[in-house]
Amino acid sequence: MTEHGGGCHCGNLVLRLRLAQMPEDSPLRACGCSFCRAHNTCTTSDPRGSVEIWAEDWSLVDPYRFGSRTADFLICRRCGVCIGAVCATTAGSRAVINTNCLDDRAAFIRQPVPTDHENESTEDRIARGAANWTPANIRR
Repeated sequence: MTEHGGGCHCGNLVLRLRLAQMPEDSPLRACGCSFCRAHNTCTTSDPRGSVEIWAEDWSLVDPYRFGSRTADFLICRRCGVCIGAVCATTAGSRAVINTNCLDDRAAFIRQPVPTDHENESTEDRIARGAANWTPANIRR
């Protein structure tokens, strides 16, 4: 396992990501939805890894939901950084992490694959999260 720390710009939102592969081998995605394009996200996930997410002050975290409303995008209200998204699945909480918020983001060198989930059903979206996203422990 490789471990990667990170969080938002002001330090309120913090995460520790553990991946089963090296960062240079981690698949990256560039979601084509309007939210991810506006935030220029470059995300990764690893169903064999884990992520812990916590905040110094959860009142400064905006769990933004839009579209299919299947995931909460975690945005710091103080600095505006989106660290990723979390969804509840039958397999438990799962997350996808914005590599731009990682301390060692430069190590994630693969070209992001463009994705488009606009025509995906809610059931398929949740199943994809359960199968492909990283198991998450959200500490409140």
